[in-house]
Amino acid sequence: MENLLGLLRLRVRRGINLAIRDTRSSDPYVVVTMAGLKLKTRVINDTCNPEWNDELTLSITDINVPINLAVYDSDTFTADDKMGEAEIDIRPYVECLRMGLENLPTGTVIKRVQPSRTNCLADESCCVWDNGRILQDMFLRLRNVECGEIEVQIEWINPPGCKGVF
Repeated sequence: MENLLGLLRLRVRRGINLAIRDTRSSDPYVVVTMAGLKLKTRVINDTCNPEWNDELTLSITDINVPINLAVYDSDTFTADDKMGEAEIDIRPYVECLRMGLENLPTGTVIKRVQPSRTNCLADESCCVWDNGRILQDMFLRLRNVECGEIEVQIEWINPPGCKGVF
């Protein structure tokens, strides 16, 4: 706990136009890894546009370590098929946290992060003030696959006794 900066709530909302890995569809789920931690969403059967809306919580000890997401197709009798991967860099989000903002109107955009060759963003991603907290919504373009995006949201949680990022 002494190295813990805080917790990051990762909401894995949905997949968009994911690759077909079965006959006509897929049974996708997401595996999230970061610094030896591994979490996964539930499997959504028979769709290439799954709605997970799963919340996963990651312990953050180093903001420079990226969060890796890998999408798989669940198979019963064979190994699960990989359907692409993406990476989240939380440093732009942490920059917003470090601003020490207070009492902003809900919906205020604090920072805009543009898609580039160095990130997996499919579209502009905004850090937004929402009732006393900062949220960042992202559409991540999957790599090493023919198509697909994942919609996620991140939110920082500062439990008592953590160092924090301020």
